[in-house]
Amino acid sequence: MGKQVVASRSMSDAQDLLAFIGAAPSPYHAVGEARRRLADAGFTALDLTEPWPAEPGRYLVTRGGALVAWEVPDDAGPAQRFRIVGAHTDSPNLRIKPRPDTGSAGWQQLGVEVYGGALWNTWLDRDLGLSGRAVVRVDGAVEERLFHCDCPLLRIPQLAIHLDRDVNGQGLKLNPQQHLTPVWGVGPVEPGAFAAYVAGEVAVAPADVVAWDAMVHDLTPGATIGRRHELVSTARLDNLLSCWAGVTAIAEPGSGSGRPVSVLCLFDHEEVGSTSSTGADGALLAQVLERTVSARGGSRDDLLRALAGSVCASADGAHATHPNYPERHDPGHLVAIDGGPVVKVNANQRYATDAAGHAVLIDAADRAGVPHQVFVSRNDQPCGSTIGPMTAARLGIATADVGVAQLSMHSARELCGVEDAERFPRLLDAFFRT
Repeated sequence: MGKQVVASRSMSDAQDLLAFIGAAPSPYHAVGEARRRLADAGFTALDLTEPWPAEPGRYLVTRGGALVAWEVPDDAGPAQRFRIVGAHTDSPNLRIKPRPDTGSAGWQQLGVEVYGGALWNTWLDRDLGLSGRAVVRVDGAVEERLFHCDCPLLRIPQLAIHLDRDVNGQGLKLNPQQHLTPVWGVGPVEPGAFAAYVAGEVAVAPADVVAWDAMVHDLTPGATIGRRHELVSTARLDNLLSCWAGVTAIAEPGSGSGRPVSVLCLFDHEEVGSTSSTGADGALLAQVLERTVSARGGSRDDLLRALAGSVCASADGAHATHPNYPERHDPGHLVAIDGGPVVKVNANQRYATDAAGHAVLIDAADRAGVPHQVFVSRNDQPCGSTIGPMTAARLGIATADVGVAQLSMHSARELCGVEDAERFPRLLDAFFRT
């Protein structure tokens, strides 16, 4: 009767979250799954290179690992304010190098590059799959094809304790160039082996594989765990949970007059600074917002008026208080698993929340009937950051940072609460509908 202890709605949402994450081992697959779900909810995909319709409705655009979706209400004028939810599709992991075929001591290996602030040790001794996109030649042209290999291909074996007797007392020390190279076969190095494997996955000849953006992922399925199945254990909670919550929230039918234009932006490359054509520090969101105003006959002045009245919720994971390391957390701002979504505050603007933005999120939480918490870092503990500050700076709009509490952030597997996973879409839905 374990699962019966958790409310059926919370459990259903947790399973849907796990399905979303399982379908999204890479940012490109995350965009594909979000696009599929939004299409089912009535969103029409537009081409960034074509004119956009003036009619109200639900639309989306994609570029690589990024997606922007929006809903224009029937009565929206060109200066209608925006309610924006921002999240990111990427997670720290290991990515395949352009010339990856290597090996040592009779092993065939693949060269990888560490992406983002990964906890390296969590990738050891796991069965790993491959996913990403390949650019291929087809009939004289080039096109992108996704691949998702959910089979045990790779493993990064840890050194046996017999050869590292002090590891438990002194700690594991890893050189990312030397110690994180996965094995995937036995025998001499075979130049071109990885390209040939990718070619088989995307159904072209090896010579037609031009380039790839490929990465590894843990093959252990996500699950609800714990004595009452009250916890979600899976890869990429940071930040696919927020992507799933944003997609779920904006897919809900809108109603009422005077509603803002709801916008969901799922960026890539947050884990490495967001400075890219698909990152939050790029021009994609600003260009899309301007074009939505222009499509409705609006001017530059209408855009600036709309932005002046807009608010952004930057949705990203938050640190729950760790039971084994409580001293690493501010004693006045302890954060509980399943205590409600967490508003993140930092006086030095590593998070964009100020009093006004905090009030907007509290109002949304109250209307959704969702509890909320507040996170502040210790003064002697460095603070992370999100897309919030750069979105606020680039667009000049009020922004607040909020997310679901979790443990093991940036591990190959992370942990959060089932109830909070169900609450977060409700909070974001209330934020959209103000």
